[in-house]
Amino acid sequence: MNFSILISLYYKENPKFLDQCFESIWDSQMTKPTEIVLVLDGPIGEELTACVQKWQSKIGSPLKVVPLPQNVGLGKALNEGLKQCSYNWVFRMDTDDICTSDRFEKQIKFIEQNPNVVLFGGQILEFDQNISDADVLKAVPTTYEQIKKFAQNRCPFNHMTVAYKRDVILSLGGYQHHLFMEDYNLWLRVIGNDYQVANLPDVLLYARVGNGMHARRKGFQYIKSEKQLLDLKKQLKIQSPFYANMYFIVRSTFRLMPANLLGKIYNTFLRKKVEKTE
Repeated sequence: MNFSILISLYYKENPKFLDQCFESIWDSQMTKPTEIVLVLDGPIGEELTACVQKWQSKIGSPLKVVPLPQNVGLGKALNEGLKQCSYNWVFRMDTDDICTSDRFEKQIKFIEQNPNVVLFGGQILEFDQNISDADVLKAVPTTYEQIKKFAQNRCPFNHMTVAYKRDVILSLGGYQHHLFMEDYNLWLRVIGNDYQVANLPDVLLYARVGNGMHARRKGFQYIKSEKQLLDLKKQLKIQSPFYANMYFIVRSTFRLMPANLLGKIYNTFLRKKVEKTE
């Protein structure tokens, strides 16, 4: 099956992380992608340019680089990349994450067995600096009904694991401006238009989450984004106005908490520690 990988690269990325990302989607992958569309979201500097050129030389024509003259943000960059994807099935990936070696093989098999599904992802294990420390599971529901219910309160997909049909995403307007939540916004529009969605129960990716990233997701900018989310839920009738307003208040309250407390809540209640197997 032919499919495209869609990646957006920003100048602040660590070249070492980008290198590990490419290794996981090309060198270590049991089923290699037909095409990799790498959007350069503005100028990326000498070190990252050298890393990209190294992989262009190694991969050849399957790696399509799409440079943008200036930084436009993740959502707009991905929209530009979608226009350049040659195949209808598009798999997302972030530049600092690492795929499992069987990620694409598992997702292709799922596509072949579930022709009505237009969007699906999988589970991720989070790590700080070293992949050997990946022991925190960010779990998402797997069935259509579970995902619809989960989406009322939280983002139901791990964005960096998703695969979706390009034509469906473009027909819904692609990624739209929604500060910090472009992906959640898009998933709600897919679900709200009654398309079939799912998640695999398998871990498909190791996600880098160092430097207290989750604890920094606070402040009035995030509350404005929560209000936009509230309005979208009402518009799509994803959730009743009463519960939508209630969850807006709850989510906004979290955004005002001190960073250390928010981090503790996030790690205690929204993530699951898993035991390592030797």
